[in-house]
Amino acid sequence: MMPTGSILVADDDTAIRTVLNQALSRAGYEVRLTGNAATLWCWVSQGEGDLVITDVVMPDENAFDLLPRIKKMRPNLPVIVMSAQNTFMTAIRASERGAYEYLPKPFDLKELIAIVGRALAEPKERVANHVDDSEFESIPLVGRSPAMQEIYRVLARLMQTDLTVMISGESGTGKELVARALHDYGKRRNGPFVAVNMAAIPRDLIESELFGHERGAFTGANTRASGRFEQAEGGTLFLDEIGDMPMEAQTRLLRVLQQGEYTTVGGRTPIKTDVRIVAASNKDLRILIQQGLFREDLFFRLNVVPLRLPPLRERIEDLPDLIRHFFALAEKDGLPPKKLDTLALERMKQYRWPGNVRELENLARRLAALYPQDVITGSVIDGELAPPAVTSGGSVHNGSDNLGGAVEAYLSSHFSGFANGVPPPGLYHRILKEIEVPLLTAALAATRGNQIRAADLLGLNRNTLRKKIRDLDIQVYRTGS
Repeated sequence: MMPTGSILVADDDTAIRTVLNQALSRAGYEVRLTGNAATLWCWVSQGEGDLVITDVVMPDENAFDLLPRIKKMRPNLPVIVMSAQNTFMTAIRASERGAYEYLPKPFDLKELIAIVGRALAEPKERVANHVDDSEFESIPLVGRSPAMQEIYRVLARLMQTDLTVMISGESGTGKELVARALHDYGKRRNGPFVAVNMAAIPRDLIESELFGHERGAFTGANTRASGRFEQAEGGTLFLDEIGDMPMEAQTRLLRVLQQGEYTTVGGRTPIKTDVRIVAASNKDLRILIQQGLFREDLFFRLNVVPLRLPPLRERIEDLPDLIRHFFALAEKDGLPPKKLDTLALERMKQYRWPGNVRELENLARRLAALYPQDVITGSVIDGELAPPAVTSGGSVHNGSDNLGGAVEAYLSSHFSGFANGVPPPGLYHRILKEIEVPLLTAALAATRGNQIRAADLLGLNRNTLRKKIRDLDIQVYRTGS
């Protein structure tokens, strides 16, 4: 049986209107076409149409301004928003203004027909939850690739829910950024966002860190201490590297997800909690389950909405937008403006980016800080991204004037030419002892004393860097000091 229904299409692009008319008519729908918002509003106000498909930008009015009026007059009329401005902000604005679905251009016609069928079969009232546009001044996610568009659409659907989200992806893909976006643009935005990295906490302290402890619960517990659940009350708790959580803590976390309550370490009274859980892992939790290292029942509780972040090599078309974004951030921090020439951009597109977006950001800051020219050339990128070359004498070089090059030069001058090709005993600790302090000092100087950025530059956990600064008595460089 052919589907039936009347579709109102508004788009100022004649070609788009023609394609949609043909596709929807073949699918059995009655179609009315217009190139402006005024006609669309006239039809809607007269009670015409069972569904609206509209572009965002039209000559006379923006669809985001029209949507609230449509939803107020006809709250059960599904509206599908199309846009060539394929950003995270577009997806969120469509969702919070009550759109049934957001489709980035270009879109797949089969997908559009399927969405139309679902919308007409089960029309839903989407309540607009307006967010002031000023909140979008610093959008955390960048990219227009199909992979990122799908992430935007999923995030837009999740913003006004409390569903538990499980984010997977390689290191450096932006898992914490996604978690923050879920919080900052969702209904818990006025509550706290608390992030905990399981890999950065000693295993015997994780339960106390998460759930708090009572005085005398263990040696050294001289006072009662609140845990991260208590600190995140009413907001979002982001559990990063959840695969590193020990079994005992997993059991406690499972109880929280099942019953909405927990007890402190050493406590007996259950404490009710109102926290949204977002978890993340760069490990395959299913493999950890097979190895007996992760509870299967906890996995299913966390994996209510799975969200995979693609590595940069799978969204390489986003690289120009990302590098411009990171250059702009570096400029805001006082570094000189930079651009890439065509060859430099091509060289970067050919690279596999094992460190993903984090590696790209570090490179952008390094380029802004260390190279005097306004336009970065392909030869500079070749030097930065080329793998180290081994000479016949056994020394290592890559020709780049950066922190990595300095370390390689040090290794070349101090540890080349091993007798019989065998490194001396204790080489690792010897190298570490001699270069750790200057390396950390150089990273802190390059980031003007910003320990968070220095940790990212070095690939260290932030807490680990802070501990090393304290233990090694490193003087932290600060601007103006």
